[in-house]
Amino acid sequence: MTTATPDPSFQPAAGLIPTEPIGSIPRPLRLIEALAGRDGADPLLDDLYEDAIRDTIARFEATGSPVITDGEQRKYHNFLTYCVHGLPNMAPDGFKIPFAAGHTRRIPRLTGGPFRYKRYADSYLDTALRHARVPVKQAVISPSALSLLYPAEAIADYSRDEFIDDLLNEHEKEIRQCLLKGAHKVQVDFTEGRLAVKIDPSGALLHSFIDLNNLALSRFSAAERQRIGVHTCPGGDRDSTHSADIDYAELLPSLFELHAGNFYLALAGEKDPERVLKIIRDCVKPEQRVFVGVVSPIDPHIETPEEVRDRVLQAAKYIPVGQLGTTDDCGFSPFCDDTSTSRDTAFAKIRARVLGTAMAAEILGGRS
Repeated sequence: MTTATPDPSFQPAAGLIPTEPIGSIPRPLRLIEALAGRDGADPLLDDLYEDAIRDTIARFEATGSPVITDGEQRKYHNFLTYCVHGLPNMAPDGFKIPFAAGHTRRIPRLTGGPFRYKRYADSYLDTALRHARVPVKQAVISPSALSLLYPAEAIADYSRDEFIDDLLNEHEKEIRQCLLKGAHKVQVDFTEGRLAVKIDPSGALLHSFIDLNNLALSRFSAAERQRIGVHTCPGGDRDSTHSADIDYAELLPSLFELHAGNFYLALAGEKDPERVLKIIRDCVKPEQRVFVGVVSPIDPHIETPEEVRDRVLQAAKYIPVGQLGTTDDCGFSPFCDDTSTSRDTAFAKIRARVLGTAMAAEILGGRS
């Protein structure tokens, strides 16, 4: 299918509709192949990581995206356990996440305390800021996701309450370090929201996740929370999801109870986006901004700027323009061995997001 080439100089009305990515970009095949035979922390990979980050940032900036990431090129193995990979008190037989395509992903199991991160996301930000010429956001994993590290059976001499205290301290430290180093936003990945409903339809698990994440968010000031956001999606991996069959209506009312200033919501892949937008309209609070997904990383179709424009205009019917932003539904490669999407496809979709948002912003700006 051929599409019209938009004017590359086309820019949105200043500040009218911000647009940001979620995080991960498919890694170069050379890096993926090298990772298959080595531990992700092997110093022999350093040059490959550096090349991948430099190339990712250059290509990201070429899309015109006003905010970028490092593509999570160096997050060892995945977006979820980068902070604990390689710790001696982790066993490989932890919580299992099943995907609709039939494969599973597994997180580690904590075997003893105390709980500490092995690495913090601000270390990735350090590298990105050396190369980037535009603002950089940084994604971190949610406390609720990491709470799944603690096994159902209590650990001797290390209670779950002690673990939660340590977890919240580590999460706060990570976010503060990212904010202090100049992250444009810190995005908390809460992709387990709908999965929680799937695991426990009563909603009790979801509510416990919301409460835990709010304990973390309450440690930050109102001004700091305006630089903190929460991302949710039905999980994206190998062109599949883990919880797309769960109705968004089961999640969204609770989601907007989180004390964050920004919300990044997968929407392009939803069967009935207008219905979801109506739920968002009824739940969002005045101090919250909603970045709606306008491109779907797990759909091989590359959206046109016109398709993105129309999705933004549809969202603007339900979300005040002053509270509206756009994003990608999820990261393009949250697990580093995922080759289902190419780098070229990812950047083409991002370019369409940027241009389509600009087109919608010009239309909406002209209505004032």
